[in-house]
Amino acid sequence: MNARIDELMARIRELQTELEADLEQKRADFRYRLDNHRVRFEHDVLALHRKFKRGALRYILEAPVSFLLTAPVIYGALLPMLLLDLTVSLYQAICFRVYGIPPVVRGEHFVYDRGLLRYLNWIERLNCLYCSYVNGLISYAREIVARTEQYWCPIKHARRLLDSHARYARFFDYGDAERYRRELEALRKDYEAR
Repeated sequence: MNARIDELMARIRELQTELEADLEQKRADFRYRLDNHRVRFEHDVLALHRKFKRGALRYILEAPVSFLLTAPVIYGALLPMLLLDLTVSLYQAICFRVYGIPPVVRGEHFVYDRGLLRYLNWIERLNCLYCSYVNGLISYAREIVARTEQYWCPIKHARRLLDSHARYARFFDYGDAERYRRELEALRKDYEAR
């Protein structure tokens, strides 16, 4: 890979480490810890959270009418999301085996911890569950598509992308035909680095 890209990727990893340290500080500030991916608040914090809980009926009665009218549109997207989930999961199960692409671990993309917050009523928890599912699904699908792209067409675009996936930096430069032909098979087998 290009030395400059290697340097930038190393800086990104450093920033991710720094971000994790800041998140650890936030955990201390809000007095919780992670135990095997489970959130554990201190007992007095749980009592404080219960004090801030707003009942579901009050939540609905105080909601702007526009929120209530758009809720069916938002939740109506669930059916296409479930279809997307089924489609990308089947696609991966069939095609990745054929091409020897390692499967994407679904559990690495779905996180459902916000629904456990005691200061949320059941409607807010349902909303959090929905958002967690859809965002996790998009992340899962994006990684499946990124691995597919890495296998079939790992060439950067001529124009800058607004938000490229994590694998994109390793792709071949637009117009670098020699490197593409020379290193394509090696890149098709290298799914470890991101």
